[in-house]
Amino acid sequence: MSKIDAIFYKMIKNSDILAGTPLFNGLPMDQLKSLSEIAINKHFHKGDLIFSEGDNGSGFYVIAAGQVKIFKVSSEGKEQILHIFSAGEPIGEVPVFSGKPFPAHAEALSKSHLLFFPKGAFTDLIAANPSLALNMLAVLSMRLRQFTLQIENLSLKEVPGRLAAYLIFLSNEQKNEALVRLSISKGQLASLLGTIPETLSRIFAKMSDQHLIAVKGRHIHMLNPAGLRALATHGKH
Repeated sequence: MSKIDAIFYKMIKNSDILAGTPLFNGLPMDQLKSLSEIAINKHFHKGDLIFSEGDNGSGFYVIAAGQVKIFKVSSEGKEQILHIFSAGEPIGEVPVFSGKPFPAHAEALSKSHLLFFPKGAFTDLIAANPSLALNMLAVLSMRLRQFTLQIENLSLKEVPGRLAAYLIFLSNEQKNEALVRLSISKGQLASLLGTIPETLSRIFAKMSDQHLIAVKGRHIHMLNPAGLRALATHGKH
C-alpha cells in the first residue's frame, strides 16, 4: 500500500468511526471527512496516562476502541473514579470551550485507540459548520446530567443504593434486564461508587442473600429488577 493510499484509508476508517459517535452522529459525509482530516490517531497501552489534571486543554479525544477512566486523586492519595468511558465517547471536551486546564486525570484501562482533535483546528470547523456546535451542546448537556446524577448518588444514597442504581444503568445500557456484565474490575467499581472493595464485596454478598442478584465473576444476574429499582430509589426493597 502506497503512502497516499494509506492516508486515504486512514481517513475513510476514521470517518466511519466518527459517524458512529453521538458527538458527530447525523453529520453529512463532507463534514465527517473534514473532521477525519484534523484527527490525530493516538494509541495507548493499559495503564498509560492520557492527560493529567492541570494539563493544558489543547484539544479533546474520541475513543475509537478501548476503555478510559476519568479520575481525581485526593491529597491523601485516594483515587476517586468519576467516569468510565468506552468506544464512541468523547473525553476532555470541556476545556476546548472553557479555555481551562483538564479538571481530572484520564488513564487507559485497556489497550486503546483514540482520535485527538486539536482545539484550534476543531473550533475553526465549528465556526464553519454550526451543526457541529449543536451536536456538541447535546453531548455536553448529557454529561452535565451524568455528573448531577453521580453527585446525587454519592451524597444522598447509601452504597447499596448506589450499586443498585449502577446495575440498573448497566442494564439499560446493555439492553438486558436479566443479565449485565461488568466491564471494569470490582476494585474500580468500588472507586466509582465512592467506597472500598471490602465494603462492596459485603454488599454484593448481602444482595445475593436477598435474591436480588446472583454474581458469577463479572456477570451479574438480575434476579429481582423491581427490587433493585426500589433499592436504588428508596434505599430499601
